[in-house]
Parts: sequence; C-alpha cells; structure tokens
Amino acid sequence: MTENNNVLDLELWLDTEIIPRQNMLKAKFWDILAEVGNSIDSANLIKIHPANRGIKLSKGNDLSGYPYQVLDLIRDFDLSTGLNIRLLNWFGHGLFMFVLLGKNHPKAPFQQLCGHSWAFDQSHTPWEYHEILLNSNSTNFPPSDWFEKSTFCQWHKPIRISGDVIMIKAKILDELKKLISLLSE
Repeated sequence: MTENNNVLDLELWLDTEIIPRQNMLKAKFWDILAEVGNSIDSANLIKIHPANRGIKLSKGNDLSGYPYQVLDLIRDFDLSTGLNIRLLNWFGHGLFMFVLLGKNHPKAPFQQLCGHSWAFDQSHTPWEYHEILLNSNSTNFPPSDWFEKSTFCQWHKPIRISGDVIMIKAKILDELKKLISLLSE
C-alpha cells in the first residue's frame, strides 16, 4: 500500500472499533502476564539468584512503533553478575522469553539453552529487540569467541501461542518452569 503524506487516513481515524479492540486485547494479555507472575514461587527464584528483586509488570506504547508489555522475574540487570528473565509481549510481533546473564554470572554463558530452541543474542545491548528479533541478530550456534567478546549473555525464545487464554497461561508457565529448572541445575 503506497502512502501519500498529504492525505490523512480519515477512515482509520474515525474507526470507533479499532482502539477499543486493541485496548481489550492489551487488558487480557496484562491479566495473563499478571497471573503468570503471581504463579511463580519467589523461593525458586531466590534459589537460582539470591539477589532476586522480585517480579515486575510494565508496559509501553512505542517499541519500534508498537505497544508492548513486559514481565520481569528476578530483575537484576547488572551486566557483570546479574540475571533477569523477561517475557516480552510485543504487539504485531509475538511473545518472547529472554534470559539475561551478566558476563561474570556463574551460569554465563549458559550454553545448555542451545539444545532447547533458544537463540543467543548478538546485539550490543540486551534491549535492542528490533535488532535481535526483526533483524535476526542472534544465532542458535554461537561461536565461542562471541562469548568472550560480549559484555553480557542473553538468550531468547519465541513462545508460540493459540488464542485460548488458559492455553496461553499454561504454555508460558511451562516454558518458565523449564527455564527455572535449567537454571537450578
């Protein structure tokens, strides 16, 4: 579709259904992420990272032009010794799970994820989601010299979901339990 910068899409502007539909969908995903966060036993998170700072749910309207929601678990973002597990619900792009490990974290680079459909991110910062997800700046088979060059270790995995709320919660919790189990080894 070609776009003329001098002509406004007034049909879209006057569409009274699109914004309420999007807001309802955002609210449903917000509830799903909140329920998932409340289902996680904080004692398990403390076992894998004693500096656990809890769980936080946040949202925004402009991640490369699209709304997003984030569920963070552990929340230690120190690029040297930290650990964070992030669920990113990025409208228009999908649902993704990230695990960020500081360069000197005892689990870094956590290569066990290679056999579990995780991709190693090769971005300059852990928050370059456009670069990581849309420009495929990640690999399933990271070269060992990348671990040495990187100032952090981050892995991500898409979570394929259906439209059923119960199934979405179950899928997310299953993926989180698998990750927490791997981190506990």
